[in-house]
Amino acid sequence: MKFTLSWLKSHLDTDASLDKIVDTLTMIGLEVEDVVDPAAKLKDFAVARIVEAAPHPDADKLKLCKVEAMVAGKLETLQVVCGAPNAKTGLLGIFAPSGATIPANGMVLKPTKIRGVESNGMMCSERELELSDEHTGIIELSGNFSVGTPAAEVLGQTDPMIEIAITPNRPDCLGVYGVARDLAAAGLGT
Repeated sequence: MKFTLSWLKSHLDTDASLDKIVDTLTMIGLEVEDVVDPAAKLKDFAVARIVEAAPHPDADKLKLCKVEAMVAGKLETLQVVCGAPNAKTGLLGIFAPSGATIPANGMVLKPTKIRGVESNGMMCSERELELSDEHTGIIELSGNFSVGTPAAEVLGQTDPMIEIAITPNRPDCLGVYGVARDLAAAGLGT
């Protein structure tokens, strides 16, 4: 059976962490088969602003962008080469710094030169973050988000999914209410 953490918490009043809930589920005989936390794959990504987008000196379809991003807790302006047609001055999007792993292809970003110009990080499309198949341009956020806001929070990817195995002798746990009742009986809330 699969359920999200928010669905469970709509029946169980608890402050327990995801890890504590998972451990307790296994301890009470509801074997956890899988936990998918969409925020985990987006932990290195955050909101950034393109403060300047100019044509690349040696390529027609590339842009040379100055990107304001939070790097290691400090606000910095980085140079990023971008091939997205919608990259423009003032755009708020999702930035992947050097060292981040792109979920769609497993590529680890590092500072590099693209057509002779240094690039540090990348502005991401929905496909690169495995949010959809959309790849015609980078993510363009609408709203008043601060630079450095975690991508998972902005994109609504903060609700982990838990999958448990239900044995034939536990039909009471075929619904989220039954799982919540067992966790409350184990001392994880009410």
